[in-house]
Amino acid sequence: MLWRSSGCEYQSLPQSDWSCDSHVSVGGAVQSPYLRGGNSFDFVPKITDGDFTDRSQGWLSWLCQLMVTLLVYVFVFFTFPLSAWFVLKVVPNYQRIVVFRLGRIRPPKGPGVVLILPFIDQWQRVDLRTRAFNIPPCQVTTMDGALLSVGADIQFRIWNPVMSVIAVQDLNASTRLTAQNAMTYTLSKKTAREVQLERVKLGERLGMDINDTTRPWGLEVDRVELTVASVLQAPDVSQAGGVLVPPLIPGLEGLGPLQEIASRFLSSSGFSQPGGVVSLVDEQGCRHPDTPAPCSLEDLLGAVEPLLSERLVRQVGACFQFSISRNDGQVRSCYVDLSHGAGALGLGTPDRDPDVTLQLSEEDLLALFEGSLPPFQAYANGRLLVQGDLSLALKLEELVKLLRPC
Repeated sequence: MLWRSSGCEYQSLPQSDWSCDSHVSVGGAVQSPYLRGGNSFDFVPKITDGDFTDRSQGWLSWLCQLMVTLLVYVFVFFTFPLSAWFVLKVVPNYQRIVVFRLGRIRPPKGPGVVLILPFIDQWQRVDLRTRAFNIPPCQVTTMDGALLSVGADIQFRIWNPVMSVIAVQDLNASTRLTAQNAMTYTLSKKTAREVQLERVKLGERLGMDINDTTRPWGLEVDRVELTVASVLQAPDVSQAGGVLVPPLIPGLEGLGPLQEIASRFLSSSGFSQPGGVVSLVDEQGCRHPDTPAPCSLEDLLGAVEPLLSERLVRQVGACFQFSISRNDGQVRSCYVDLSHGAGALGLGTPDRDPDVTLQLSEEDLLALFEGSLPPFQAYANGRLLVQGDLSLALKLEELVKLLRPC
């Protein structure tokens, strides 16, 4: 997937040394899409077209440079073949050599065997292959007030080796910082729902924004893939209407866009429940229909306790903290620890820090474990607030399945 921003056409890299034909507009004025004051290549305005003519050099400087170059050529000639070990370099197809002769830029050399003059040539290898880097998860505040932990995987390549050397000092660090700033700015203009459901589209938009900045550096971003690590603060439901998280499809966990496409396909094929939420129900484990449904928090904990097992701990492997609000205004806490042993539960707080904290009312909690309120629908409607890792929160469905009547 390659992106092109408006007003710019990327040129393919030549397979041989660049030509140095001049390009001068009508009236003798040199025009360049990258002629900006303060750039290190202002004196070579047609550098993107392969014209490396430095029009700032006077005749005296040009004459001195010519004499020094001739002397070096004579020295190489009379010391040949001993000098061949120092002046001949082999350049593979995926690299170019950028040469500065007496401090002035020259056309890139390669691939093949190239000549580097001693004493007066300074050179640097540039790798043209696609590279990648990762933006670690950082906190982003969306337009609806949600606080997300979002990272990105970015692939890029160098399309102009000369500009990648002379336009920026540290190309990797500058590109990483530019990508992180562009990601923070772009996602701050979106809601949490848009960030999670339109990651592919936002990645394309983010790639175009980064290319607008890195184009004068001779660098092109090929792919941007956003990753939403967790929701640190739930959005304002009155503005955004909640956040919809694609469910974990068996066999597709952790595959990102593929999982999202599969969940949308299932929802469009008649497998979705009201509210556009996909629910996959396992009928192997469930509560007997004659068993009365729990009507209080204590009854719910008593019904869940016999279901705890080492098998359930292996499936979930997380500790959940529930903050439950009652009609009288009181807030109660309970926990379900499915991280070790055969599991544990109780009122209050667990002995360890919870992996996920869920906030909801007591009625919604009972309906959630009874099966009348799907977890994803409650989350999308804002009745269930989640703080922590979303993928771990979705694993609570394994426990909910065991409480549902057959």
